[in-house]
Amino acid sequence: MNRIWIPLALAAGLAMPAQAQHWGYEGHEGPEHWQEMNPDWAVCAVGQQQSPVDLTQALQAGLGTPEIDWAEETAGVVVDNGHTVQVSVENAGGITLDGTDYRLLQFHFHAASEHTIDGRHAPMEVHFVHQSEAGDLAVIGVMVQPGSSLPTLDRIWAAMPADSHASPGIAARVHLNDFLPANRGAFRYQGSLTTPPCSEIVSWTVFTTPVAATARQIHTFEERHPDSFRPVQPLNRRFVLVSHD
Repeated sequence: MNRIWIPLALAAGLAMPAQAQHWGYEGHEGPEHWQEMNPDWAVCAVGQQQSPVDLTQALQAGLGTPEIDWAEETAGVVVDNGHTVQVSVENAGGITLDGTDYRLLQFHFHAASEHTIDGRHAPMEVHFVHQSEAGDLAVIGVMVQPGSSLPTLDRIWAAMPADSHASPGIAARVHLNDFLPANRGAFRYQGSLTTPPCSEIVSWTVFTTPVAATARQIHTFEERHPDSFRPVQPLNRRFVLVSHD
């Protein structure tokens, strides 16, 4: 099957060129209208492997979770693209999933979480977007719940531009492994970008265990991008698998 190379701007499903069709999370630009806004986005409505989904009634599987080899510390460029706060990285390592290597391109945030677990949202979800040489994407989702401080978030928020019109991005030193839970059990399924063009080329891994951040840290993002999530999509003929650490 031919694969499509997705440029970094679309690998997030978020950071789009200024001249591209604008979309949003509410009103006439919201998810229920994406397919009407651009003919290339028809799959947002008719696709059968759309994301996010409710992670429930998962089947126990012996599939391993991704082998994560992220740089312990890396420089990230923090931007606000109008939909989220995104941190783009280079030479930050990557993951190996089912024998395929994927390079980490960027990570970004959603509030509330896009995926739900047994029908419940977490206050925030982080998506780590990786791309293979063939152009396929592997995204790791990490739920964030209120609790103790997540130190690297303070560095990211401190570098956050004043608004989505500010450019260029500001560099910050980030500790990627701060976002990894101690328990690496995870849900896995095949899905899509959660934003236009909703391309169905994503292998999703969502950890079953959240990481903690303070209520203040979570609120800092919620204030900037409230309700920045696509509603869950039908599972259709897919299965959600779960493996334990």
